[in-house]
Amino acid sequence: MNLENYKNQIKNNRKGKDIFFKQNFQSPIPQEERSNFLKLNYYEPDLKYRFELELEEFAHKKKVKIEDTGGNLREFLKWGKFTFNVNDRACILNAYKSEETETRLFIPFKDATNGKETYGAGRYLDLYEERDYIEDRWILDLNIATNPWCAYSHNYVCPLIPFENILNVEIKTGEKKYK
Repeated sequence: MNLENYKNQIKNNRKGKDIFFKQNFQSPIPQEERSNFLKLNYYEPDLKYRFELELEEFAHKKKVKIEDTGGNLREFLKWGKFTFNVNDRACILNAYKSEETETRLFIPFKDATNGKETYGAGRYLDLYEERDYIEDRWILDLNIATNPWCAYSHNYVCPLIPFENILNVEIKTGEKKYK
């Protein structure tokens, strides 16, 4: 993989998101803040946070309830887990689905940067089968980790991070704190 092309692709995707957040009527940025909004804050893209992994899919997809920021319980299927290393430390992230037929894997996580450099409640990674699944492997790219929309406005409620998806390592990539 060409590092410069990769970085440019990530940066172009970020520019597109910034334009959406500034201009689109569906932006989570409150209307009164959009005129001053320039862009989101990000770490530089780093290939050490991009993994091509097999998903260890669970034979029995257990239904779990995850609380959201509004105090509601949302039901998810605990679909499988990814195992990888960051800075020589073993990491495991569980992947969830809202329903069996969904082609998206939802991976909420926290790491040692939360509350300091990144949003305190954690970040999300969404993997889509049609984009991120190639030859029996998933592309788990933490460079595209984003803040949940509740990081920008109290008008949104977002699932909290399950305890099992709290990493004891810094993930210094993806989106940083909004403010």
